[in-house]
Amino acid sequence: MQRLDLKQLLSQKLSPQQIQFIKLLQIPTAELETRIKEEMEVNPALEEDEADEPEEMERDEDDSDDSDDPDASLDNDENTLDEDFDDHGADQEMADEMPEPELQPKDEGPADSETAPDNTDLDLSDYLNDDEIAGYKMQGDGPGEEEERDTPLADTSGSLMDSLLDQLHFADLDERQEAIGQQLIGSIDGDGYIRRDLSAIANDLAFSQNLEVTVPEIEAVLRVVQGFDPPGIGARDLPECLLLQLERRPQDENTVNAERILTETFEEFSKKHYPRIQQKLDLEDDELKEAINVILKLNPKPGGSGPSGLGKTQYLMPDFILTNDNGVFNLTLNARNAPELRVSPAYTEMFRTYDKAAKKDAKMKEAVTFVKQKLDSAKWFIDAIRQRQNTLLRTMNAIVELQHDFFAEGDEGKLRPMILKDIAQRIGMDISTVSRVANSKSIQTEFGIYPLKYFFSEGIATDSGEDASSREVKSILKELIGKESKERPLSDDKLEKMLNARGYNIARRTVAKYREQLNIPVARLRKEL
Repeated sequence: MQRLDLKQLLSQKLSPQQIQFIKLLQIPTAELETRIKEEMEVNPALEEDEADEPEEMERDEDDSDDSDDPDASLDNDENTLDEDFDDHGADQEMADEMPEPELQPKDEGPADSETAPDNTDLDLSDYLNDDEIAGYKMQGDGPGEEEERDTPLADTSGSLMDSLLDQLHFADLDERQEAIGQQLIGSIDGDGYIRRDLSAIANDLAFSQNLEVTVPEIEAVLRVVQGFDPPGIGARDLPECLLLQLERRPQDENTVNAERILTETFEEFSKKHYPRIQQKLDLEDDELKEAINVILKLNPKPGGSGPSGLGKTQYLMPDFILTNDNGVFNLTLNARNAPELRVSPAYTEMFRTYDKAAKKDAKMKEAVTFVKQKLDSAKWFIDAIRQRQNTLLRTMNAIVELQHDFFAEGDEGKLRPMILKDIAQRIGMDISTVSRVANSKSIQTEFGIYPLKYFFSEGIATDSGEDASSREVKSILKELIGKESKERPLSDDKLEKMLNARGYNIARRTVAKYREQLNIPVARLRKEL
């Protein structure tokens, strides 16, 4: 039996503009340029505002007109003056309020051309007056020369694989051995190790190059590759990597003792059981200490060393720039990677053409519908970037106000306890919005570049009744460990008592958590001779 039911539902959905704003908000400045280029490729109505080229074109047109009509210069000057006033007025109107365009159905297209509305349904005035009003300039641009000078350049040196292949070509190898060498070099990971079984590499050569080789043949070529620079490359484990580097050192007593430690007592060495090493190898305290110092100077990850390492050097591009002018903070957005945007004048001209064309031209109406959608999309994108700038600046200003003492002195102990909720309440936005701003963003200060997450920390109760930032506690913890006796490092229990004596109510498990977050090993592994 069929039945007709009537239900009333209340739901909340994000508009396309809100979704676009959220996606733009969470990307850092370094990725904003790529995102803008992608949008410009998809939407031809959005283009980069190159201010110099239009002026040159206008001058060329003025010169050509002057040659034809001697009275044209007066008209051109007057028209240019009017356009300048129109542009400034339109820019001010855009800055004050950005009208939200009406959403168009996605399936609206040529098939609906017959039922397209009349000219009066398309408000052409919104677009005809926007010839230059959509010109967009990033707000809060910092000084360009300083950004160009202070921002590091990307590493353009060759990769480690290229360097190894060049060394392979200069080695005295036949064609068969060189093919094996290329396969071995291709098997080196980012740390500079060959972690694959040599038998698996032999199978790869058989399947990919139809080359039947034996494991001893691969081992012979591997010894050649392990002689390349950087030292230690092509090792199969950490002891072999360190031993390869020791082979290139002068074979004095310290180097020999270091090799014995790695070959005979590597497990004890990794756990810092020095008395056992002395007992096994019959070494004096001074001999053991000198040998350990030799090992500690070796590179455990040769693949990432030097300018030709596999891991490219990555530079952090700050999203904010904070300067201190005699106690007055000036906060700007780093906008060197965001080009100025505007709505394409060519699309506005298409609207002018439509306004003058026949009123019942179906094809023209189809074109105008398409252009209108692209113009709406371009305006939404520009508006979303403007909202992104305002939100970033509001959030960062609130952080600077709350952490004023830190930004003034750069002392980590001056950081106040601060969570996302504190900033959200201060700027009147949702916690998720503040989280998106703090994620993958950073600020350049006089004391260095800090990620925004650095300024958010929990509060630790103190004897005075005030909460201290966990950053402050970590700073004191790091200081205590740095001043400890390396022969008898402080345990977590002792560190807990020392912090409690300073007035911080903290448990031992919290001390262990903070120590691990600082990448500090346990007391046994911090012990030195």
